[in-house]
Amino acid sequence: MKTLFEIPSTPLVPVRGETAGYPVHRIFGVGRNYAEHAAEMGYEVDREAPFYFTKPASAIVATGSEIPYPPGTSNFHYEMELVVAIGAPAFEVSVEEAGKAVFGYAAGLDMTRRDLQLAERAKQRPWSLGKAFEMSAPIAEITKASDFAEIGPQRIWLEVNGEIRQDARLSDLVWSVAELISHLSRFYHLVPGDLIFTGTPAGVGALNPGDRIHGQIDGLQPVTVTIGAAQ
Repeated sequence: MKTLFEIPSTPLVPVRGETAGYPVHRIFGVGRNYAEHAAEMGYEVDREAPFYFTKPASAIVATGSEIPYPPGTSNFHYEMELVVAIGAPAFEVSVEEAGKAVFGYAAGLDMTRRDLQLAERAKQRPWSLGKAFEMSAPIAEITKASDFAEIGPQRIWLEVNGEIRQDARLSDLVWSVAELISHLSRFYHLVPGDLIFTGTPAGVGALNPGDRIHGQIDGLQPVTVTIGAAQ
């Protein structure tokens, strides 16, 4: 059957050492997965279960890009994150089996319209306006899991205009990558092309047009963006 109109093509993320790109199917975000970030947002972390939000594939933007200050907000925030790229089907997998589904890892940013997120949260509504918008998921190239060390003491940090704003270790994650994949696979058939943004450390803050962001994780390519003029 022919389509009635054209739609944007599937976004591709470069993979280190490959000429072919990683096609993005879905984006899952994990909330409050660093205890100190949860505290700065006014919450205590519990170990009952992780929770999630989603972003559209149109949120993907390549590192090195300029992204516009988005519409509808006056409190636009950065959130530096480890991104997990799924490379094999995973449904109802155990924590022990979850690692087999990982294709690779990348540094990414969960850009957030904080004022809209907080307004939605106060009314117990979904976070879509705060999280799920175009160009809200900048990402660096993916490093294959076989080329990345076991997750643990790697430093994760972010600078704005050369000043460090976030600084933590991947060992500070409340829910590990394997635990996240196992839990999420109880509710979704995870497939190659799915990305999981695993949460951000403390130190999130507001941005202005002209700000330059540099985020990095030991062993991965850095993610950088510049904030452009308001739309």
